[in-house]
Amino acid sequence: MNIKCIVVDDEPLAQKGLEEYIKEVPFLELTAICDNAAQAFPILNNKQADLMLLDIAMPVLSGIDFLKSLSEPPAVIFTTAYPQYALQGYELDVIDYLVKPISFVRFVKAVTKARDFLNEKGNRTTIIDSEKDFFFLKVNYQIEKIRYSDILFIEALQNYIAIHLADRKIVSYMTISNMEKQLPVSLFMRIHKSYIVALNKIDAISKNKVFIHNQHLPVSRTTKEKLIHAVANKLVKRV
Repeated sequence: MNIKCIVVDDEPLAQKGLEEYIKEVPFLELTAICDNAAQAFPILNNKQADLMLLDIAMPVLSGIDFLKSLSEPPAVIFTTAYPQYALQGYELDVIDYLVKPISFVRFVKAVTKARDFLNEKGNRTTIIDSEKDFFFLKVNYQIEKIRYSDILFIEALQNYIAIHLADRKIVSYMTISNMEKQLPVSLFMRIHKSYIVALNKIDAISKNKVFIHNQHLPVSRTTKEKLIHAVANKLVKRV
């Protein structure tokens, strides 16, 4: 499988370096080199890229803001001179984060990870029916049935997720954002960049934490009010 990739970077030297690296990797196919987000938009809209090598510090629209604006982004590897954006990058479920100057060895490691992710994405089986109380998920070399009622919470592990059940943990190659989109909102809520919880499994909520099955999970400030509202109809009212 050849991976069609696009370079989005405003630095000619960086563009040239990435172009040379791409030529040396047999499974990569360069679709376009863009100086900015505006040039990249039509290429992505036409589904001409599986992988985007994206700079962060660009004029007008930064790489981070550009990625946030995309409803269906390709796989993304950030290429930047600024390591301080790494955490923010991983919150956006990027495949990898390369800090300039980028060595060829590090580049190959990143694009190989992207290839593995795209191959797994193509083979992934996730079947969710909102009228059922379960879904099927591809785990390693088999498809497992998982009941909503068995899930305590789901944890992000970069490009993997760990589904925590009462008696075991299931790890699958999928981002937490993809999993979130497929779960019924009446049963589950994302309370933090790294956690989705089953609302009916919450034992307690205290300040910025949720307690589930002897585990305490962080709640982001932006989702706490939404979480309180979601459980409000279950509160026993004082007479």
